[in-house]
Amino acid sequence: MGGRVSRRRGASLALATAVLWAASGLGPAVARPPEVVPLRLIAFGDLHGNLLPPQGSRSKVVRSDGESVPAGGAAYLAAYVRQLRSQAENSVLYSVGDAWGSSPLESAMFHEEPTVELLNALDVNALALGNHEFDHGVAELQRLRDGGCHPEGCRYVSPFEGAQFPFLGANLSTADGSPAALPFSVDYIDGVPVGVIGVLPRNTPDVISAESIEGLQFGDEVEAADRTADILDALGVRSIVLLYKGDLPVPSGHDTCDPESGPAAAVATRVSPKIDVIVTSDGESHFNCSFLDPLGKPRTVVQGASHGRILSVADLTIDRESRDVIRDRTVSFNQVVTHDIAPDSRTKEFVDRAVDQSASVAGQSVGTITADLTREKTFGGESTLGNVIADAQLAAAESAGAQIALTNPDGMRADLTHADDGVVTFGETYAVQPFGNRLLQLEVTGAQLVAILEQQFQTDVFGRSFERILSPSHTLRYTIDRAAEQGRRIQDVTVAGQPLDPAATYVVVVNDFLAAGGDGFTAFTEGRRTTGAGADLDALNGYLSAHGPVSPPPTDRISVR
Repeated sequence: MGGRVSRRRGASLALATAVLWAASGLGPAVARPPEVVPLRLIAFGDLHGNLLPPQGSRSKVVRSDGESVPAGGAAYLAAYVRQLRSQAENSVLYSVGDAWGSSPLESAMFHEEPTVELLNALDVNALALGNHEFDHGVAELQRLRDGGCHPEGCRYVSPFEGAQFPFLGANLSTADGSPAALPFSVDYIDGVPVGVIGVLPRNTPDVISAESIEGLQFGDEVEAADRTADILDALGVRSIVLLYKGDLPVPSGHDTCDPESGPAAAVATRVSPKIDVIVTSDGESHFNCSFLDPLGKPRTVVQGASHGRILSVADLTIDRESRDVIRDRTVSFNQVVTHDIAPDSRTKEFVDRAVDQSASVAGQSVGTITADLTREKTFGGESTLGNVIADAQLAAAESAGAQIALTNPDGMRADLTHADDGVVTFGETYAVQPFGNRLLQLEVTGAQLVAILEQQFQTDVFGRSFERILSPSHTLRYTIDRAAEQGRRIQDVTVAGQPLDPAATYVVVVNDFLAAGGDGFTAFTEGRRTTGAGADLDALNGYLSAHGPVSPPPTDRISVR
């Protein structure tokens, strides 16, 4: 039940109570409202337009009892949302970034309109913007918010009326410093205002193509959250929720919290104590944590699993007089979106429609494989899927002189799972590479190639070290020494079996996102662009067709010392 419905219900109950008391002569004519207001907060993040249950490595969730169960899918997500809302007197539902973008074909083919319509049907109260909402640029994001047909026409519904919920981004501004998105939204729960703030990491431009966010600036997320919390407080809003599109890595994957690591941990311990609950998203972890705020008071921080597999739930108690959350009465948990519940029938019909309308394209065969090709990483950072994609991109450009291909792991959005007949469909490969990136050939020296590979060892804005290992084509081999000093971790590089010559020129094929310095690989921009090599998806489909059935290649291109 949404907050607006709850207010109407609460008003009706109060009126009925007053009438009964007055008629009986047992009390005053007006009932005294309860001293506290209960509120159930429900949230999900990183849905990525997954209307169907995800496939491959992200198809299951390991529950706290150790059992691995299938999870996700819009119809099951809707069923759990409605069940959780029916159990509560008042509730709000939030989407915490990347609701769409890098989506499967059943959403992407219709310019993400099915996912927006899904969130409308779920009665989402607010959406915090993530980086993938910007995949197709600011103008397209505004269209999804306000409604209207895509320049290619209305493919799904006509007219498309847009989102019925606000988009939040408190640290987004235009070049002149003006706000580029709403910083907050307020819902009145039984007469008590509850505010919600949305922020993104300030280094978000590192993972978005520059043309997609042209004219936008991303400020410090902590400063923006604090500033917005002060505004809400000045307006009399004391119960405040923060939605943060940033992850907190935890050791076991669920319900374990490390207060020393992760950008969300840094935000959770630094952000204004006026904020009562923090919901984060991004990454594969899911957790239910408590961190001390700057005043030393425990504060709930929760994150569900991506692709609609786990919902985060926090049951709050709000003091009516102070209008603030009574934090020590907060009860939070993560709800796995299992398949042992009846799917929501209305949502299932909606999903079936999107799937049916995209089936003629999605079902086209593009090739065959002999076994699963997955993103599961070796100790060196390789994956069978990444190696196949790199080989496919090299094959697409080899006739034009390409010698090496490198592709970024975040550009692979799904696994290719082996069906009984081994057939791979267009819908499956689209789910793997949905961005529509173009391939470019770059001339780099051997020394520049090593500099590019050294940039696989990165540090985020909070000082946390991490690796982003590029998938190499079969022509490139090297050794990683993680214990070596920075700048000397890449060793024993060979190209086509020959030792790398630092002064020689090599032709490398990469997608246009990497070529522009995306994902922190700024050294690519020092290469000289020569020619294009088509679309990344076309390269993959062509490779599967020409070389099928394709088997998982050895993951022996990167050695670890």
